[in-house]
Formats: sequence, C-alpha cells, structure tokens
Amino acid sequence: MPARKMRVDVFDGNGNRYTITFEGRVTREKAIRLLDIVELLGGIPEEENPEWANTTHKNSKVDRVRRIVEKHFPIMWFTSKDVQSAYEQEFKQPINLSTISTYLSRMADRRILAKNGTSNRRRYRTVTEVSSFMKGNK
Repeated sequence: MPARKMRVDVFDGNGNRYTITFEGRVTREKAIRLLDIVELLGGIPEEENPEWANTTHKNSKVDRVRRIVEKHFPIMWFTSKDVQSAYEQEFKQPINLSTISTYLSRMADRRILAKNGTSNRRRYRTVTEVSSFMKGNK
C-alpha cells in the first residue's frame, strides 16, 4: 500500500495558523494522536458536558447516529458495524444494523459522508471542507 499523506490546518484563538502534515501509514491510533495535538492547539473546543449528552431522549435516532459519527469518526473510514458498536456503548441502547446502514446511506446521499466499497464491504468517512481552512477560518 502506498504511503498516505494527511494535512491539517488549525487556527487558534489568536489567529495563528498551525499546519501539521503526516506522511506514512495512517492508523486509527495515529489519527487520534493527531486530533489530540489539534485539540492542544485549540482547534477543537473541548466540552466537558456536550449539550446533547444529557438530552438524548429529546433527539431522534438519526441525530444520535450523526453525533456518534462526528464524535468517534471525525477523519477516518468506518463501517456501519463500527457506528452500531459506538452507538450502543454511548447510549446504552441496542440499535439494528439495518437502521444504522439506512441512516449512513442517507447521510452519504446528502453528501455529509463519503462512501466507498461494495454493499457488503461499505465504508464511510466524514466529508471535510478543506476550502474553509484555506480561506483563513478564524
């Protein structure tokens, strides 16, 4: 497999720009380490108690699935099974794999997610808008 290259631009509260480039084999652990660095630089606001965590009974399943994707899989490829597992751990409720697959497919149709692979090996990834970083998102 050829080496992959990942670049992240982060802007802190003072308008400083940090560019982090990673080349090589991208794994989940390495991506999480990279996100930790981004968080330290102030690129991802850390919330002790996200507002939706305590109000899950008011949100629909599709809202919960989307938040799981945003929280657990911000930059990496994932499967329906990965989301199902994270959902059940987070909300302590079972959810059918077919329900997860339907929601992820709809999110891909709306271009929130990119999808790859055949139906039995489908993978998804969050679509990121690189242009917002390039415009000087402050």
